[in-house]
Amino acid sequence: MIETKLNKELPVIVIPNTVLLPETNRNLKIDNELGSELCKRVENDDFHGIALAVKEGKVEGFYVESDFYSIGTLIKIENVKKMKDFYQLKVEVVERVEIEELIPDDMNYRATYRIIPDIVDLDQESQDEMLANIRKLVSEINEDFKGDKAYLKEVNQLNGLNKVIAYIFPYMRLSVEEKQDLLETRSVREKSLKFLDILIEQKEIIKFQMEMAARLNEEMNKKHREIMLKEQLKAIQDELSDSEGSYGNKDYRKLIEAAQMPEEVKEVALEEVNKLERQGSNSSEENVIRNYLDLLTSLPWGKSEIKDIDIEAARNLLDEQHYGLRKVKDRIIQHLTVMKLKQNKQGSILLLVGPPGTGKTSLGKSIAEALERKYVRISLGGVKDESEIRGHRRTYVGALPGRIIHGMKRAGSRNPVFILDEVDKLMASVNGDPSSALLEVLDPEQNNSFSDHYLEVPYDLSDVFFIATANSLRDIPAPLRDRMEIIEIGSYTSHEKFRIAKDHLIASVLEDNGLDETQLQIDDDALKTIIEKYTREAGVRGLKQQLAAVSRVVSEKIVLGKVDLPYVVKEDMLYDILGHELTQISMAGKNNPPGVVTGLAWTPVGGDILFIEGAFMPGTGKLMLTGQLGDVMKESAKISQSLIRSRMAFNLKSVEFDKKDLHIHVPSGAIPKDGPSAGVALLTTIASLVTGHAVDPKLAMTGEISLRGAVLPVGGIKEKILAAHRAGIKRVILPEDNVKDLDDVPEDVKSEMEFIPVETVEDVIKETLSIELPKPLMMQMPTDSLSGGAGAN
Repeated sequence: MIETKLNKELPVIVIPNTVLLPETNRNLKIDNELGSELCKRVENDDFHGIALAVKEGKVEGFYVESDFYSIGTLIKIENVKKMKDFYQLKVEVVERVEIEELIPDDMNYRATYRIIPDIVDLDQESQDEMLANIRKLVSEINEDFKGDKAYLKEVNQLNGLNKVIAYIFPYMRLSVEEKQDLLETRSVREKSLKFLDILIEQKEIIKFQMEMAARLNEEMNKKHREIMLKEQLKAIQDELSDSEGSYGNKDYRKLIEAAQMPEEVKEVALEEVNKLERQGSNSSEENVIRNYLDLLTSLPWGKSEIKDIDIEAARNLLDEQHYGLRKVKDRIIQHLTVMKLKQNKQGSILLLVGPPGTGKTSLGKSIAEALERKYVRISLGGVKDESEIRGHRRTYVGALPGRIIHGMKRAGSRNPVFILDEVDKLMASVNGDPSSALLEVLDPEQNNSFSDHYLEVPYDLSDVFFIATANSLRDIPAPLRDRMEIIEIGSYTSHEKFRIAKDHLIASVLEDNGLDETQLQIDDDALKTIIEKYTREAGVRGLKQQLAAVSRVVSEKIVLGKVDLPYVVKEDMLYDILGHELTQISMAGKNNPPGVVTGLAWTPVGGDILFIEGAFMPGTGKLMLTGQLGDVMKESAKISQSLIRSRMAFNLKSVEFDKKDLHIHVPSGAIPKDGPSAGVALLTTIASLVTGHAVDPKLAMTGEISLRGAVLPVGGIKEKILAAHRAGIKRVILPEDNVKDLDDVPEDVKSEMEFIPVETVEDVIKETLSIELPKPLMMQMPTDSLSGGAGAN
């Protein structure tokens, strides 16, 4: 029995993959780092400690309390020898103990314990008989194995059943769990019987191995060879269970059963397991098969829980996290409502289209939160290899699954919200067209059996809520675009940017820079100036960057103690903090001369006004266009010239077009311009020039024209109106068919402006130059007359 002066609290010692039995002495080899640390820890406790085994499958060196078994042994380190590459310890295993409490000690543990001796339920005669049987079995094994005679002599000389068991125990090929079970058995009778059964099993295994080894010298059939190899491989895996090359820690058959795979997938997986079991220890295919099985067993195959969608809560969440975007949020709520009625079965794919920084990706996050689903995002910008979507064939070195399957593995759920970011920036190359590979992913009719080249079995994506994002529809192939339901997100107004900054951005930027509202505040006028003069964008990404720049400058002042808190940033301080204004807002002119007209344009970062200038000069009737105009604007200019000559013949008797050149210029000349919305402005420029009438500088216009004189509708009305309002424009001419688009314009903007709808170029000339032109005869004639004349021909 151990001395009573020993500490009640001793350090916990973990010797990897080792279980010690009482009443024995053991010589242990331990690596330098572990041996040095162990000696230091037990030094103050008379070199005593509690040896505990760690449950299988735990990461070595990073243990928590639940990783340890509760039964261990009290040991004493009697001798330590420092060798070249390891420590050699002589250890006396004193007694079995039960842990009462584990106490963290830096990166290790100490423990309080109580001694739990054996329950002696065998009389001495029975113990002697059991000991004789054990010695007999050991002798038979030693003879079959042709082992060391000295070992057998030591077994015969030891007195006591426990001592013999403890001496033989380390040489037996057992798992940690089996060794621990023997340690925890307190009944001498039960422990002896267990040990006897283990010896008999070991004897049969050794005998079988010897027979198999003998048969290797003879010609064996394939079946016998496979059995032999399996047994040897299993033995190697038991020995090296902590090796990275071993898959002994994973029971793939159990994992496959637990994965709830479809039957056809399950058959493929089990066939791969059979292949793995037939591989040799140094097979080059082992890792390939293991990686494939790891993917199959980690993918979510079973049906996910269908959660009821709370529509009101979803709407409140969208309103809380996103300011404005009323129509967009209404459309999302409608989509969620349909999903609720269909019990979450996904029937369509959303495509959020809008300029950068307008909240497309964050809307996807909010939808995932509202649905209580996992959120997965992949970026497709610059992807030009089809295998990025569909994966590589497993025959290739370094083959990997595609991004879709990899995303599903990360999600761990069959029905995540899956964001496909920047879908308009996919690129085709010699390695295939990724946008074509996405056709199957985003088609509700066929994505229930999506085929990944690496996976080689169909995978069901029908429960996934796909949300794609893009900056422009122009670069998305038509077949891919047709498979998605498009929701367009327009640019923010200055008022919306102000509210977004106040409600969301400032708090986020302060947190990112280690500040709070008690340290830094931004005045409303300063915030409006940052929006108008230091950013030029449709979204709020640049605004957040400018707010971050303000925060960094102020952070430095606060850290150096140069300011009083809270530090309030005012408008007149922005030059010192951010420098010169970065944007110049085009403003309406005060007095436009004849031949100068204010047009409206759409850009990827919002609307803008532009001035179209015209001039006559002696020449031969040429039309000159400058300002980097595209083909569409050049054609609009030619149509405008023809319309002026045909519709204003009586007003232009003094103008000789064949003796004068017409030059039209659109500043700024360094910026390319094109689009089907400058026709009305070009027409008015030429009309103003030839008549000598100036156009009101507070009047702006947009719209396309046809050769028959009709004014055609255009896009980007909201952005153009906002730009006109910002520039001080009071009246706007727009096509009659675009009046309905004014519903998207904020009421505070519409209330300060006048909108003039037009249908023909005659309406345009009347509103801009106050000249009444007669309607062409063809436009005045009834349809009956036109059809009758055609028939006569």
